Amino acid sequence: MTDERASPVCYGADADDVYMGYASREELLAALNVLLEAERAGARVALASVQDALLPEHERMMRAVHADEARWCAMLSREIRRLGGTPSRRCGDFYGKAMAISDPADRLAFLNRGQEWVVRKLADLTRRTRDEALHAELRRMQNSHQENIGAANELLNQYM
Repeated sequence: MTDERASPVCYGADADDVYMGYASREELLAALNVLLEAERAGARVALASVQDALLPEHERMMRAVHADEARWCAMLSREIRRLGGTPSRRCGDFYGKAMAISDPADRLAFLNRGQEWVVRKLADLTRRTRDEALHAELRRMQNSHQENIGAANELLNQYM
């Protein structure tokens, strides 16, 4: 008598993304557009804050943050189009809230909290992104934001 036992075949590799816990295309597009609107707001805040900079280091930081935010806006727009979506043209509400803060140091601290919000959103989204190319871009964006947060905290602690 032969005792042949075999495990059932696993079809997990053939399961769709949503079944496996990943975000659907629609969820990705919605999240990417929210991030795009937030990045656009951050870019506008940083550019407007160049004029109000308290120190040369503050001005350089605002220029660098503006360039960084613009780079991520371009990446998000490109990825949204690659996934078959339409990039939002809106600017996030963050812009109005940040520009209502007249003190440049307080605005920088608020901008930093916005960057922290983006980092949290990116951490959640990368866990749910199966697309390797998009996942890599989102991780680069997250790392870049974390660097900006650290630099802004250092500036706030040292000079302001």
